[in-house]
Amino acid sequence: MIWAILFRFASSALCRQTRQSRGSKMNAKVTENPQQHRFELPIADGAIAAASYRLENGRVVLTHTEVPSEFSGQGIASQLAHGTFELLRKTGRKAIPKCPFMGQFLVKNPQYSDVLAG
Repeated sequence: MIWAILFRFASSALCRQTRQSRGSKMNAKVTENPQQHRFELPIADGAIAAASYRLENGRVVLTHTEVPSEFSGQGIASQLAHGTFELLRKTGRKAIPKCPFMGQFLVKNPQYSDVLAG
């Protein structure tokens, strides 16, 4: 009986810790790293998700989105995309999505259509 109580307590604490660490990942802010030509989202333990770009005629051409495989399936790429388009909107820049993920993201999130070039 005591083992069942201890197990339940330990499981509850582990779930709480997992939710908290996942929450801290999801509360991170997307920033731009112009030297590396990418938008970055810190994840955990120094890992980052990144959306690479190049500049063409004053437009930001989004070329590749990458999330470390151990963080795949957690919505991190979508959070990165939201933050990227919010930054582009805030700075008045226009984007051309060449990255398949970013293109699909825009189809599902038409609220960012004002950020698209052309």
